Amino acid sequence: MARDQLKVLNALDVAKTQVYHFTAIVIAGMGFFTDAYDIFTISLVTKLLGRIYYYNPGSSTPGSLPPNVSAAVNGVALCGTLAGQLFFGWLGDKLGRKSVYGMTLMMMVICCIASGLSFGHNAKGVMATLCFFRFWLGFGVGGDYPLSATIMSEYANKKTRGAFIAAVFAMQGFGNITGGIVALIVSAGFKAKYNAPAYEDSPAASTPPESDYAWRIILMFGAIPALMTYYWRMKMPETARYTALVAKNAKKAAADMTTVLQMDIEEDPAKAVELSSRDQFGLFSKEFLHRHGLHLMGTCVCWFVLDIAFYSQSLFQKDIFSAVGWLPKAKTMSALEELFKIARAQTLVALCGTIPGYWFTVAFIDVVGRFAIQLMGFFMMTVFMLGLAIPYHHWTTKGNHIGFIVMYAFTFFFANFGPNSTTFIVPAEIFPARLRSTCHGISAASGKAGAIVGAFGFLYAAQSSDPALTDPGYPPGIGIRNSLFVLAGCNVIGFIFTFFVPEANGKSLEEASGENEDEEEMMESGPGNTRTVPV
Repeated sequence: MARDQLKVLNALDVAKTQVYHFTAIVIAGMGFFTDAYDIFTISLVTKLLGRIYYYNPGSSTPGSLPPNVSAAVNGVALCGTLAGQLFFGWLGDKLGRKSVYGMTLMMMVICCIASGLSFGHNAKGVMATLCFFRFWLGFGVGGDYPLSATIMSEYANKKTRGAFIAAVFAMQGFGNITGGIVALIVSAGFKAKYNAPAYEDSPAASTPPESDYAWRIILMFGAIPALMTYYWRMKMPETARYTALVAKNAKKAAADMTTVLQMDIEEDPAKAVELSSRDQFGLFSKEFLHRHGLHLMGTCVCWFVLDIAFYSQSLFQKDIFSAVGWLPKAKTMSALEELFKIARAQTLVALCGTIPGYWFTVAFIDVVGRFAIQLMGFFMMTVFMLGLAIPYHHWTTKGNHIGFIVMYAFTFFFANFGPNSTTFIVPAEIFPARLRSTCHGISAASGKAGAIVGAFGFLYAAQSSDPALTDPGYPPGIGIRNSLFVLAGCNVIGFIFTFFVPEANGKSLEEASGENEDEEEMMESGPGNTRTVPV
């Protein structure tokens, strides 16, 4: 038989949308703004870094980062993020969400600034320093995933919980576009002040020395929004669900939420005592495996295959745009002109495909549910990637580039109005409070493992199969067309494993995770007890 809900938790579930909900969205979302800003701005400046630090006077093409350096610069923050998701996810369940929330943000601020101040006597020293600080920046970013998702889910009411968590994640879209806009402003300003010829006209003069400041300013700007919200993070009270269900102090939870909700809440001491006597199974117990093993496998696999596809495309947009002819050949541009045109292309994709997708999820997730949106997203991503891959030679023909960009933007739209949002939301809803942050961290780390595969793998796989057409230093790959087929296959796997993930729409967190069920009832209903999926 289902247990009665604590009054404080019921008050949160039925609370009307108030100012504190929107405040929490902004405070929690600023970490994701910084995350997206950093992860995607590094893809804007890598070609500039190649021109500055790996210029070869005798070459007919501009300098470019060697394969191992490019892989490290693009992927090291993802490695840090994976480690941070596991560590801070676990710590958020042990010490409390609020206790470590400010730590992750301050780590992001410090490392954002330090990345822009990367130093060294030569190219190797600068790249090594940049990679060091980007790893720890990623570590802080990683902590924000489980903590922000868990905090927002535990603050929200059950009617609009999905939209609130999605809105936090949607701040990534603003981070993407802000990164593009900052790069446009900085590159345009430097280009106006230090006008330089194209590389083919004057290789040495095409990259003015002042260009070295441009990429540093772009990277450091990401610290500003995060720093602005640090004070408000420290002012947030601990979530009532952690205080009541994990710390077992229902009286304090009621007092905290009385202030937040601006209503009197008095908890029943007897019910709080009953709560404290519940059986508390652990992450590695048979009980957890029985209740949530399939759920955790579903969230991990879906996030893993999604991020292979999502980060492959996001980090290497510039290479795809160059391959289809949307960007001019590098030797026909100066260093700052190339930065400007890459930023313009990625900003347009973010504006037309990325941001609308996030906010479609916000609008519809509590209407049609998480399952339907994730299933639709994986299906449509598969369709559009095959639509790019099958007639790839048509898209690369002169005059058809706009069609390619439109199709490409639609893959981002359905990633964000689909699994890129739902894989973040669902793990914050379907696991017990004492393991919620940990399980979200494990799921998110699986996603970042996929991102690492995408970031490192796509770099090599997308190279032409013709050795004469590969980028300097790279072995032949399978080409962009075949890489798109592989990414479409990843989406098919995500579609299948979505069926292992339960629907939490319209339920309280305790109902979705089964915390309100007696052990006997859980054993009778089996591991799929929380599943009510509209197939």
